[in-house]
Parts: sequence; C-alpha cells; structure tokens
Amino acid sequence: ASFPHPVFIGVHRRLSAAIVLVFFAIPLSAQSPATQISLALDDWHKAAATADEPRYFAHFAPNGVFMGTDATERWAVPQFRDYAHPYFAKGKAWSFTPRDRHVDFSADGHTAWFDEMLDTPNLGVCRGSGVLTLLNGQWKIAQYNLSIAIPNSIANNVVKQIAEAAK
Repeated sequence: ASFPHPVFIGVHRRLSAAIVLVFFAIPLSAQSPATQISLALDDWHKAAATADEPRYFAHFAPNGVFMGTDATERWAVPQFRDYAHPYFAKGKAWSFTPRDRHVDFSADGHTAWFDEMLDTPNLGVCRGSGVLTLLNGQWKIAQYNLSIAIPNSIANNVVKQIAEAAK
C-alpha cells in the first residue's frame, strides 16, 4: 500500500487548519445583513433560555419596546426589564425556539422587520415579529411583538372568552 508523503500530510493539515481559521475569522460585517439579524435574534432567544439578563437586554435598541401576549403588555425596555428581572434572577426566563423566520429591509438597509414562528414549552406555537435598526454596526431590536397563534377554527370561542374576561 502506498501512503501519502509526510510532507504532503503536513501541508494538508496546515491548509485544513487555515481554511477553518479563515471560516471562523469572518467578521460579522462580512456576513449578510439577514445572517447578522438571524444571529442576533438567535442569540437573544438563547440569552433568555439561559437566563443571561445582561446579554438579553443588550440586544434592544435604547428606545426599544416589547409587546407581550396580553393587550396591556406594551413595555419600554426599562419597564420590561423590571417585569422580567425576577424570571432571570431565578435562573430560568423563557425558552422560545424560532423557525420559519422571514426578514425584509428598508431601501436604505438600516431598518429591518421580521416575523418568526416560535415553539414554546408553555404557550405552544407563537409568533414573534418586530423591527430592528442598525446602530453602530449592530442590529438592535427596536420593537418585538409576541403573539399566541390561535387557529381560526377556535378563534370565535377565544374572542368570546376575551370579551367575558374584559367584563
């Protein structure tokens, strides 16, 4: 049997290592804006799942807004952080697994809006949608809207329950 020459093996290993290093050294700015946004949103969801409060809230724009599933839940970031802090402090915030994400951009490329389906252990299938803005080279969440996906076949019953609860 013939084996590759040791010099070739060394060159091959160095070349493979160089390719790996180049791949992982690609700066965020070299990635497409859609990829940058997906990475930011994925990291935001992971920060919640691991109860990393500073990392989670660092993804918001300074004037960011979070809208929850209840009609009364419209929070500026400081109010949302006050609401969410006890969950993060317990070491378990929430776990949303995104899928079917769509991202679109403004003509100038500095604003993006998205929607994503979310699998959650406690709310079932939800939808997240929102707006991101490019600030100092980073995509930040300006608005996030969480909604529970209600099948049309039961929507009338849910609407009646909402009306009863409002009385």
